[in-house]
Amino acid sequence: LKKLCLSLAVGTKTGYRLFSVTSVDKLDCIHESTETPDVYIVERLFSSSLVVVVSESMPRRMNVYHFKKGTEICNYSYSNNILAVRLNRQMNVCLCSLIESIYIHNIKDMKLLKTLLNTPSNPSGLCALSINHSNSFLAYPGSDTIGEIIVYDANNLSTVTMIPAHDSPLAAITFSASGTKLASASERGTVIRVFSIPEGLRLFEFRRGMKRYVNISSLSFSPDAQFLCASSNTETLHIFKLKQHSPSGEEDAPSWSAYVGKMFTAASSYLPAQVSGMMSQDRAFATVRLQMAGQKNVCTLATIQKLPRLLVASSDGQLFIYNIDPQDGGECTLVQKHRLFGSNKDWEETEKCELTEPPQACQSYAATVAIPTSGPVTATLTGYSEDGGAKKGEVIPEHEFAAGPVCLDDETEFPPVSIR
Repeated sequence: LKKLCLSLAVGTKTGYRLFSVTSVDKLDCIHESTETPDVYIVERLFSSSLVVVVSESMPRRMNVYHFKKGTEICNYSYSNNILAVRLNRQMNVCLCSLIESIYIHNIKDMKLLKTLLNTPSNPSGLCALSINHSNSFLAYPGSDTIGEIIVYDANNLSTVTMIPAHDSPLAAITFSASGTKLASASERGTVIRVFSIPEGLRLFEFRRGMKRYVNISSLSFSPDAQFLCASSNTETLHIFKLKQHSPSGEEDAPSWSAYVGKMFTAASSYLPAQVSGMMSQDRAFATVRLQMAGQKNVCTLATIQKLPRLLVASSDGQLFIYNIDPQDGGECTLVQKHRLFGSNKDWEETEKCELTEPPQACQSYAATVAIPTSGPVTATLTGYSEDGGAKKGEVIPEHEFAAGPVCLDDETEFPPVSIR
């Protein structure tokens, strides 16, 4: 694996901040901007200096900034509010999601590659874009009444498949780093499913809990796609293990739980489909009892200082880092808490813990947090040319994509995953 590191982007009422996480007890603020207030979307293009920002004051305009130079490279406007922006690892796709349309751009010159019009109503802008260069897939809701997922090839600009994932509308979707798996949850939030991509075959099914309605706010695979974490509006965060059973059906290490599981499997053939389906759903491998209650949050899995970690960023400006036992699971342990808001002095005043292992490069992509807006956002369309390209004088300079001080093919950092 190549050397990777974690980044965190935070949109605030006063602008946005970019952080780097290289060890559990260190959180570096690498950039802070106060030029654009009320930022609710911020996406950084890998470890480059390019950042895409959308603010509450101009919710129909996407701005691309070079944050190290402090300049705006270009901007692009739409006929409706921008609900989500995604950048993929191929570095040539910029995806903007509106309530009933999706725009796919070449990030180099902002030329419009494809417009998906009249998509099902999607007021949350729910969409996912694979970061893998060869499996560059886009996923978005195929219905506003049931949980259908449209999988779209962003390289060839064609629809791949439709997955009937859930009975109720979608609440969360995410790709694995390789782009070969897709996880989804519905508005009910009790069942999480994982599908193969591009075939759309169901691989795993996990039960988050027995509550009928739970709002899943974040899904995230580990870099090796062996684990999947899910956060919601409850105080419990769940981690599931994507374990393939052996062909013989025997467990590597027989246990009481394995025995009971086999008994349930044997009995399921005599029970109604709904009951037997519930028995076949795997429970959480590990859990976290969050310290905050009622706060929107996003989670991600990473390897920091040679150990697997769970990172949870909350909308009240805190970053929690937990240890995970990859063998036995169970309750995860909180090892560090950082503050994301306040002065530089505040950033340094984090809860400390003793770590014996030296800092190492992590093996994960970033979690990005954009603070929710305080109310509905409104505005109008201005200014893109008829051919779908950027306005004159607003093309990203070619040198920004060449080797040098700003190297966009630097893969020392995965692109972020965001919440709104």
